[in-house]
Amino acid sequence: MLQQEAVAGVRNLHPGYCSLLVKFDALRMRHEDVEAILRQYLERLEKIELPDARLVEIPVCYGGEFGPDFTEVAALRGMTAKQVIELHASVEYLVYFLGFVPGFAYLGELPEALVTPRLAAPRRRVPAGSVGIAGNQTGVYPFATPGGWRLLGRTPAKMFQADRDELSLLSIGDRVRFVPISAERFGALEKEWT
Repeated sequence: MLQQEAVAGVRNLHPGYCSLLVKFDALRMRHEDVEAILRQYLERLEKIELPDARLVEIPVCYGGEFGPDFTEVAALRGMTAKQVIELHASVEYLVYFLGFVPGFAYLGELPEALVTPRLAAPRRRVPAGSVGIAGNQTGVYPFATPGGWRLLGRTPAKMFQADRDELSLLSIGDRVRFVPISAERFGALEKEWT
């Protein structure tokens, strides 16, 4: 609603799981004024019709060089490799919000049997397209960045592209399903995405 009916002086909105950070021009507006405007929006919240959620399928090559933590996660959770793949790919995940870096979507909820804590120390470099889990979340790193999520696989899909109308492949409210692919299919799709 705040995006369709912009408030003069509000510079940016940063949604989280159960919060919304509103950045505003403090030289143009006082905190109390912003709060009063937001309360008016909240009164109309029940009347908002949300668009139907899109289902986005993301191909993933699990394990091996693409998923350096895959074997450890299977061992920690007492599963076979096949069970980890089937379980991770069996769920439609909700895009709760985008953050950390442009195009990084926080997806949930991970099946309880796969819930695994993040790494004790983050990696200095996680390759772009890496599919990771941390706690009850899963997500895809859009860029090569440091990161502490446990990596199960990698996708050739480009999660963020500056030359696309919608910069991020995913948007808040989308549904995501991971589709297991072979290393050969990964190579073929990687060429298509470039």
